[in-house]
Amino acid sequence: MKNIMDDLWRSYQNCQFLLTQPLSPLLSLSIVTAHNPLGKTLSPSQNRLLDRQLQAKIQTFKQPYRSMITTSEQMSHMEKSWAIFFLGQEEALALGQAFQQLAIYHVEAGELSLMSCVEHDPRQVHLGPLYKRLKLVNELPELNR
Repeated sequence: MKNIMDDLWRSYQNCQFLLTQPLSPLLSLSIVTAHNPLGKTLSPSQNRLLDRQLQAKIQTFKQPYRSMITTSEQMSHMEKSWAIFFLGQEEALALGQAFQQLAIYHVEAGELSLMSCVEHDPRQVHLGPLYKRLKLVNELPELNR
């Protein structure tokens, strides 16, 4: 399991984000997904169900949020994600843990960090400016895989 986690952790560091509207470079936000809990690939319908549950939970925070796609650099793997503005780091980690995610992304003053949601694995790595990983698209791709 450790090798799988290490492989996933490395892949999480090489991500980009697809979105349909630009983000202010100085906002505080967290990026969370409900797809593929514990790193296990689920069917598209299972991921859509989890995504709807995550969106419903996000709405209870009464903070602005926006959908996006988190993708590998080669765009070979994509997951629907949510940018939640003004959500504290601890709240974001708890949300990731509630949806059995291995990690979340957190942004402070435009600087992106990857944070482990695994209790006994407090890894965190700074990934640099968020804007370098953002890609504006006309519409988000459908996730059928």
